[in-house]
Amino acid sequence: MSIKELIIHEIEQTPEFLLQEVLDFLRFLKLKDKSQTLELYQVSESSLQKDWLKPEEDDAWQDL
Repeated sequence: MSIKELIIHEIEQTPEFLLQEVLDFLRFLKLKDKSQTLELYQVSESSLQKDWLKPEEDDAWQDL
């Protein structure tokens, strides 16, 4: 049985009053993942920016 199937099985056996908390937690985890991805992009941008601003980079991309 896959993880998704196990989760669905557990959800089907969960009392209704707990489902809102499960939903909130799942949304929190997804948002946290997006936030960490955005942070990684921002850190990468600042570290690569010094290379992007070199004249050689402009030359390399000018034919695109």
